[in-house]
This record gives sequence, structure tokens and C-alpha cells, in this order.
Amino acid sequence: MKIKVSQANAPIMHEATVIAELPASLQPLWELAHNLWWVWNSDAKSLFRDIHPDLWRSTGENPVMVLQRISSERLKAIMKDADMMERINQVYADFKEYMSKPMRKDVPSVSYFSMEYGLCNCLKIYSGGLGVLAGDYIKEASDSCVDMTAVGFLYRYGYFTQSLSVDGHQVANYEPQNFNQLPIEQVLDENNQPMILEVPYPGRIIYSHVWRVNVGRMKLYLLDTDFDLNSEYDRCITHKLYGGDWENRLKQEYLLGIGGVLMLKKLGVNSTIYHCNEGHAALLNLQRLVDFVEEKHLAFPAALEMVRSSSLYTVHTPVPAGHDYFDEDLFGKYLHEFPARLGISWSDLMNMGRENPDTNERFSMSVFALNTCQEANGVSWLHGEVSKKMFAGIWKGYSWEESHVGYVTNGVHMPTWAASEWKKYYAEKLGKEMFTHQSDPKYWAKIFDAPDEEIWEMRMTMKNKFINFLKRDFKEKWLANQGDPSAVMNIVEKINPNALIIGFARRFATYKRAHLLFTDLDRLAKIVNNEQFPVQFVFSGKAHPADGAGQGLIKRIIEISRMPQFLGKIIFLEDYNMVVAKRLVTGVDIWLNTPTRPLEASGTSGEKAEMNGVLNFSVLDGWWYEGYKFDEKAGWALTDKRTYTDQGMQDRLDAATIYQMLENEIIPLYFAKNSKGYSPEWIQYIKGSIGHIAPHFTMQRMIEDYIQRFYDPEAKRFNKLAANDYALAKEIVAWKEQVVDAWDGVKVLEFNIEGPAQSASGKDYNVEAVIDTNGLGRSLGLEYVAYRVEDGQEHLAEVKPFTVVSEKDGVIKYELHETVQDAGVYRYGFRLYPASDKLPHRQDFAYVRWI
Repeated sequence: MKIKVSQANAPIMHEATVIAELPASLQPLWELAHNLWWVWNSDAKSLFRDIHPDLWRSTGENPVMVLQRISSERLKAIMKDADMMERINQVYADFKEYMSKPMRKDVPSVSYFSMEYGLCNCLKIYSGGLGVLAGDYIKEASDSCVDMTAVGFLYRYGYFTQSLSVDGHQVANYEPQNFNQLPIEQVLDENNQPMILEVPYPGRIIYSHVWRVNVGRMKLYLLDTDFDLNSEYDRCITHKLYGGDWENRLKQEYLLGIGGVLMLKKLGVNSTIYHCNEGHAALLNLQRLVDFVEEKHLAFPAALEMVRSSSLYTVHTPVPAGHDYFDEDLFGKYLHEFPARLGISWSDLMNMGRENPDTNERFSMSVFALNTCQEANGVSWLHGEVSKKMFAGIWKGYSWEESHVGYVTNGVHMPTWAASEWKKYYAEKLGKEMFTHQSDPKYWAKIFDAPDEEIWEMRMTMKNKFINFLKRDFKEKWLANQGDPSAVMNIVEKINPNALIIGFARRFATYKRAHLLFTDLDRLAKIVNNEQFPVQFVFSGKAHPADGAGQGLIKRIIEISRMPQFLGKIIFLEDYNMVVAKRLVTGVDIWLNTPTRPLEASGTSGEKAEMNGVLNFSVLDGWWYEGYKFDEKAGWALTDKRTYTDQGMQDRLDAATIYQMLENEIIPLYFAKNSKGYSPEWIQYIKGSIGHIAPHFTMQRMIEDYIQRFYDPEAKRFNKLAANDYALAKEIVAWKEQVVDAWDGVKVLEFNIEGPAQSASGKDYNVEAVIDTNGLGRSLGLEYVAYRVEDGQEHLAEVKPFTVVSEKDGVIKYELHETVQDAGVYRYGFRLYPASDKLPHRQDFAYVRWI
């Protein structure tokens, strides 16, 4: 008999989170920690930091973990500290006062859907600008008392944390989040058990937990499938943001849209407006259609009128390739049951997601969103124009310039992104009322009366704070990556507070053109090694794990930063996150942005810099295309004009322009210092940036734009359509059906143009048309459409309606008197269209016939 030396089965382990029990006098801290109001309230944030500075840093600024890990000895010390207890009580009183303010009744309620939210560093449910924008938006909804409910995912792994190998390769680390250690709360059912949402997928039910994030006065609900009621195949739906294959992406978007609407119903949330932040959430309107058909007993066409009238789609992507498209077989695998529930055919549903119906095109979430949302918008004026062109093919017969697609330029949540030092300064110098009137420039005007010395002292305070962070963070990351300790000391010692520090931090996609600065290394070396006028650059950012070119760019910057001539002059901060971003946008002197125009839909990092007296140097793209116009002596711009069609040639020209502007304009201006150690002209630039530009790019302005341009008009129309058992919605459907039935029978009986044989400016023309409307009568409009041709491009020049001069038995005579005003080359035509003042815009019913 052989005797085994050892024997053991696999460990069976269970997880338990043991937390410190807070005494009654400290219980307010627990409530404060579980409401993200602390993120943008400086007193609350500094309170948690001061409770235990080391824990605050080591937990990634997570107050819940701080309270869970704090020692009983420290808790006793806090309770004995009268000043600290007074601070706790004062912050809690401020919080209660904030929460007591009721939601506004003069704006409609909104449900807001997004795949990601950047709210704070410790809640990893965001990847970049889209998420941070969504997080800022719901914070402002709280501040502005807008009745908004947000829907998203609680990701187990979220987006990756970044580390760099010794040779500069990006390493993506996916670290699981312990939900019990986050500033969130699990939603419980009536039996005080975790609420379970059942989401019907084909052939099975997928179960979801629901977690609540208290964001000031409003609620963000997050779906979570990672628990044992689901199969391993389905638990991973909420594992990673933008992770997995196309099937997992479709499962995610199904859960966000369809599951999100089902969750709101279960929670008793019934909003007036449904806002789809990017196309990922478009399927929310599919579930809403089902609800109107099955619960309100509306036929599909009337249901579509109701859903459209209460839906808004915001697009953030400037190129078609950036949108989600699904193969018909895959789409059918998950959505094949819906047409029968709606009373339509499978091809009807597929066509709602195709730019060209009745083809083999894949299903586009963006096209579906446009077909089920009355309104759509880009995220800057320029991006709105780009979006009109991008989506023009959906509404054939209309030029892109006639599109209803609008815009709301992105803003930033000033209380989150302005440094606490600046907020205190603003309160003292501009008045506390400025915070409730952030979007009104007159409340910022007093910045021009501030002493120059104070502005410079503020900037140097923030710069030194940033440099301390930079040295500590860079050193820690360097050593963690097994770097040479002596080498890192050599680098950090060269970081110079007297240098002009330029920051560049964002997602490392190739169109962001981080490489421009390194086009001419010899010229760059002269710039950064000028002892009289020292300049340093700080880079940070992540590349998508599948973006080899972006990762290669990071590696190249690392390699350049280690060259002797650039050591300590070019620094790359790894693991770009919200903490790093806050330090950068508050601490550098210039914010550099060099995207390929017009691929920057908006960009918001430069707007954050504005709130902190940091000047922008950017391509005229996205928000800066508008911002620079407010004060051209408050920043610098690369032209929006393109010189070369070849992108490589354009890149070289833009790089040369950057060097030239740095050498001849920016660096001399910064170092034109007076006897007090600062440049008076530089301070004027800062004042202009704060006083003239910053007010126009706050989140407060942005949410008011959404209310005025979209939420209010849609809500009014929705209520009209819904009144009297949806009478107007049914009336519009009946009218549209009449037009469709009669459309092919409309006939042109006569058409005559009278005028000079030779076209000349200033000449008059008369056009007459006699149309058999096939019973449509005044529901048929006729108009003249002219396009001016310049440099091979067509631009809409004029749209002019005909006048009805007679009508008999369905036959209408139309007349138009036109004077050609300007010489040039034109293309023109005459367009029939359905006419009704009950439509929100022409693209709502885009039937067109050219005659």
C-alpha cells in the first residue's frame, strides 16, 4: 500500500467584504460616500481626502473603500477632533440643503441611455470622451433640477488600465471591480432581496441585477448580468466596455435598449422624452414600439408616430465607419420575434435600419435611430454639418443642407473640472451667483478686473501642484515597470516649473495626430532645449487594444522621450484616467489638440482647460471652431483650410505651422515677463479665455440647449399627438396612408417656363404647372430648388415654393415668379412633396418627386 504524501481537493472559497462599523455620529459619511455629489463639491471631496490621505490615494479616490478600510483608532481620533466633526456636519448640512431643492416642473422628464458614464475615477464604467460627457451631463441634470433618469451598464472589468512595458509597449490590464466597494447601491425588491430583471432573449431569459448610482438629485441605473442565474455565455455581456465580438456587441445593445426600457417600467419610471446617446442604445425604441402596440393597442404606424415624437438621437461619430452595423443573419438571430409583435414583416424591420431599403445592406443602429427619432443632433456646429452630409442618403430627394439634423455643442461640468482653487477664486472675485449662471458671460466679466498678479499666482499654484503630481506619479509608474531608479530621478529632476508646459492627452487614435509634433526632431530639440525659454511636453492617453497604429504611436513617443535630447523634456504619463486628466487640464500652460479636420466631433478636454486658465492651441475643429471666434486673442488656432489633398503633405505643413507658431508667437509671448515675473500679455490671454470663451462651453449651457431645441418642442408635440386617445397621431397616419396610396397616380398635365432665351442675372422668369393631384389637393406642394456649382461642388442656393392660383376637381394650377439674382453656374429643378403643417419637418415623411 502506497501512502500519499498529500491530498486535497480544489479550494472552495467564498468572498466576504468586512467593513468598519461607523459610529452613529459618523453615519453621515456613509450617506455622503454613496452620492456622487462629493465628486464636484470641493468641501466634500477634501473632507474624504483629509479623513485618511494615504487611503484616499491608494483606493483611487474612493470614499466607500476609505470608510471600509479605515481603522477603529482613526475613527476614534476623528470623533475627538472637534474641527473635523464640525466639517463633517457642515458638509452633510450642505448636502441636505442641496438635495432638498425640488425638480423643475417646467421641463419634461427625460430617460437618458448611454453605454458609458465617466463620473469619477473609482467607478470604471467609461472609456473616454463619450462617457465623460455623459457623466458630466447627468451631473448637470442634477444641478439644474432636470427630472432625468439615466440607464447604463455596471461592467465587471470596465475599460482597461494601462501600463507600459520597458520598451514602451502598451499593456492592457482588465481588473475586476468589487461592486460592494463602489459608491453604488444595489436595488432591492419588495422582499429586501436583490431585484432581478428578466430580459427575454430568443430561447432564454437573461437575468440582470440593477444597481443605482446616486448622482446628486438624479439616479443612474446600471444593469449587471454577471451572476450565477445566467450561463457563462451570458454573464459576460456586462464584463467589458466595447469588448468581445460582434455577437456580444449585439447582446449588449439589446440589453441596453430593450432591457433598459423594461427596467424603467419595472422601476415605475415613465419619462416623456427618451434620449439615445449614440446608436448603441437605439433598440430602446424597438421595445417602446412594442409597448405602444401591446399595451396602448395602437397599430404600428401610430405607435411609430408616438415613439418618434418623443425620441432624440445624439450622434458623436463623424464617419460612417464608426457606426455599428450588424449582418442580417446575426440580427435575425436575436430580433426575429419582434416583427410579429409589431404587426410588420421582417423586411419592414430590416429596412428601418438600412439607408437603402430592400437591399442586402447590414442593419445600422444609427439609421434605425434616425428612423425612430423625430430629432437628431451632432455635438458641435461643425459636426452637425458633417452629420447632415453623413446621413443625407437616408432622406433622398433632399440636399444635406436641408436636413433637420441639428446640433448642440458639447460642454463640460464646470464644478467637476475647475480646480477647487479656481472655484474658490471665482466665488470671491466673480460672486457665488456665477455658479448658478455659468452660461451667462456677464457673470464672468469681473475676471477682467482681477489683478494680473493674482491670476499669475493662481496659475503657478496649479502648475506646481501638477508638477508635484507628475513627479510622484511618473516615478511610481516607472519603478512599478522595473525601470532604472537612477534614470527616473534624472528625468523628474528636469521637470521645470519655469518652463512653458504643453499638454496633449486623449485617446490615441491616428486621426488625433499626436505624431505631428515629432515630424522634425531636430527642430523640436531646439525648442525644448532653449535654456533661456524652456519648453516641456506632457503626453498621456490610451490606444484601443485592437488599434495597432495607436499603440505604435505611444511606443514611438516613449522611444523619443528617452532620447538624450528629450529626456525630461517630453514625458508620457501612463494610465490616463479622470484623476490624471484633472491634473493635466488644471496644471499645464497650453492644451494642444491636432486632429485631422473634421474628424473631431467636438472634443471637451480643451473646454476643461478653459475653466482653469489654460490656453488652447488647436486645429479649428469641433468645439474650438466656435470657441476661437469668441476671442482670437485668447488662444491659438491652426487654420481650417486644407492646402493638400494628400494627408501626408497636409500633416507636414501642419507640423511646420505648429513649430512656427511656437517659435514666433507662443513662446515669446509667455516669456515676455515683466519685473514681477510674468508676461502681462499672457495674463490678458488667460482673462480673455476665461471671460469670453469659458461661459459658452459649460454643461449648464448645453443642457439648456437640449431643453430649448429638443426636449420642450418634442414634449409639446408628443402631448398633442397623445391627447384624446392619440387622435392626432391617428389622423397623421391616415393622411400619410392617403398620400402613399395616391402618390403614383399624381400626374403633371402642363408645365411651362417663360423667360429670356439667354439666362442673365436680373432677368425674370415665370413658371406654370398644372398637376392632377389624384385627390391630394393642397396636401401636395411644389417648389423650385436651385444649386450653385462652384469648384465642382453643389451648394443649395434657393428653395422657393409655388403659389396655388386655382384648384378644381383635384387639379391644381401652380405659379412661380423667379428673378435670377447672381451670375454663375446653377443646377435647378422642381420638386413635388407632401405638405402638412402637422409634420415636425420634411424628413419626417420624405416622399419626393422631381418633375
